[in-house]
Amino acid sequence: MNDPYKVLGVSRDASDEEIKRAYRELAKKYHPDKYKDSDLAELANEKMKEVNAAYDQIQKEREARGKGGGQDGGFGSGAYYGPSELYARIRRCINTDNIAEADMLLSGVPYSQRDAEWNFLRGCVEVRLRHYVDAQRYFDLACSMDPSNLEYRDARDRLRRQANGYGGGYRTTTAHGCSGCDVCTGLICADCCCECMGGDLIRCC
Repeated sequence: MNDPYKVLGVSRDASDEEIKRAYRELAKKYHPDKYKDSDLAELANEKMKEVNAAYDQIQKEREARGKGGGQDGGFGSGAYYGPSELYARIRRCINTDNIAEADMLLSGVPYSQRDAEWNFLRGCVEVRLRHYVDAQRYFDLACSMDPSNLEYRDARDRLRRQANGYGGGYRTTTAHGCSGCDVCTGLICADCCCECMGGDLIRCC
């Protein structure tokens, strides 16, 4: 491939933060959502793949040289990996409450690659953001794409039970601010999502 530093428009002496910032700016510029109804959609998708590959290569090179300082890699978080590695990273972000990073990583996945796992993780992020109606929709999509996956079905059913227990449905916004019940509901749903992925937000003992 081309020089990854040139692809991102940074020098080889750039700091990890500068590289991450350049990557995010390019990811926003070429994001598939901006071009889905445009004649430039295919070109933008190819450019996004090139940017992702360049970012990934730089991180791997710096890790190999021992310059990485983050818990999960040279940039701490935000690298674009292959599907399985990317989803594992997003799960770590969700379980450590790094929702902004998980949201950014999910948004960078092209529409054509948004499979059942993507929808499940998107639903988990929406739960943490307290967008329960959206979360239910993503969980439903994940289950329809992979009906045999027990993890997806468990998350969907847990959220449905919580919805039924609090009036039969969820609101995406509140009219008069946040009540104590809203906070409790949010925590319970976030805990359900956490437990589905092996974590535990609210410890029972």
